[in-house]
Amino acid sequence: MSRSYDSMDPKVMDDDMLKAAVGEQGPQEEAGQLAKQEGILFKDVLSLQLDFQNILRIDNLWQFENLQKLQLNNNIIERIEGLENLVNLIWLDLSFNNIETIEGLDTLVNLEDLSLSNNRISKMDSLDALVKLQVLSLGNNQISNIMNKEMAKLKHQYSIDELKHREALMQARLEDEQARREKLAEHKLAFIDHLDGSFLFDSMYSEDVEGNKLSYLPGVGELLEAYKDKFVIICLNIFEYGLKQQEKRKLELDTFNECVQEAIQENQDQGKLKVAKFEERHLLNLNTIREESDLPTIEKKLLECSDDINELFNMLMTLEMQLVEQLEETINMFERNITDLVGLFIENVQSLMAQCRDLENHHHEKILEIAINTLEKILKGEMDEDLPDDVRALFVDKDTIVNAVGASHDIHLLKIDNREDELVTGINSWCAQLLDKIHKDEIMRNRKRVKEINQYVDHMQSELDNLECGDIID
Repeated sequence: MSRSYDSMDPKVMDDDMLKAAVGEQGPQEEAGQLAKQEGILFKDVLSLQLDFQNILRIDNLWQFENLQKLQLNNNIIERIEGLENLVNLIWLDLSFNNIETIEGLDTLVNLEDLSLSNNRISKMDSLDALVKLQVLSLGNNQISNIMNKEMAKLKHQYSIDELKHREALMQARLEDEQARREKLAEHKLAFIDHLDGSFLFDSMYSEDVEGNKLSYLPGVGELLEAYKDKFVIICLNIFEYGLKQQEKRKLELDTFNECVQEAIQENQDQGKLKVAKFEERHLLNLNTIREESDLPTIEKKLLECSDDINELFNMLMTLEMQLVEQLEETINMFERNITDLVGLFIENVQSLMAQCRDLENHHHEKILEIAINTLEKILKGEMDEDLPDDVRALFVDKDTIVNAVGASHDIHLLKIDNREDELVTGINSWCAQLLDKIHKDEIMRNRKRVKEINQYVDHMQSELDNLECGDIID
């Protein structure tokens, strides 16, 4: 059956609703949290769930250009609209709404699964454009044209098994996308994201108008392919090296944390043992005091108890100072090791990036040579190859073509420099923040432990003072 208006006001989809839905339905693991902090772009979302939202009108979905799965069931939607930009949509659920007419679906040429059950639809039409549609659900509507409904069954082979099959495929795609995001998060932690392919090289030419024009010159195409192959190999070397170094840094950090926890645990065990022995002796002394009637003996026992408390305080504080010194040595050793690892990583990456710059410089020289030769041929009227008008416009004189080649070269070097700076800045910042956190954590741990010791000793002394003031006076 269709849906009636809820007690709450009907809603129209806005940016706040969409952002909330994307945030709630995003990945929850560590990589997912990182993605949330950086912000999830609507164009990157593949699946969106907006059921039971009391939505009256579909709107503001144009940014979800890569969306593949959309749930709008159990709302109060009256018209199918606002979906024309979702051309990659494969799965659409509009069941349990108030839709009367099938419309607004003509651009969804990739749609394979459509659910319109439990609406107010009275006629079967407007589905001719959905050439890939395999599963169609129209149960519990007001369709009077039985012939159209029978034809729809024959055309689309509606079946529950097919529905489950499409759902499984969609789930597999979503899992693949999630795995891709998790991998990217791992690569970012290693500071080598997008270096496992041609991304850096492609970015050098994405904004290089002059370089793209020069690619039409004779012989440049082959030269460019050879340059790209060598450049990508260096990027892959950086990527593989970065993964290995990340594992080393992780192992170093894990080993450090284990050493710290072992030292703290051993120290705590010693402290607990001393406290247990003290409490056993202290309890006997308190019982003796309570049963003793001789005042000089009581005073002597009270003094002994007070001395025991002071001795326990000194022992616990000594243990804590020993632990502080032990952890300070461990932290200093870790700081040296992790700094050396980071320094080595940066040094080797900079060396590999220098190879990228050498390739670019060599390529620049070759391009400049070809450009000058082309200019001479054009000026002499010996140029046989046809060139696009915007490319030929560069060859008016030597200065113009040299400036064009130089501008392309500068863009490429800047991209390489920026990626190197991004990597170096990122790992140095990570190292500095990590070490700062470790030092601060140790300071907080020490303060907390000293406070615990003081509170415990003060409590013991307070109990003794109360016993002295109470029992002895009595």
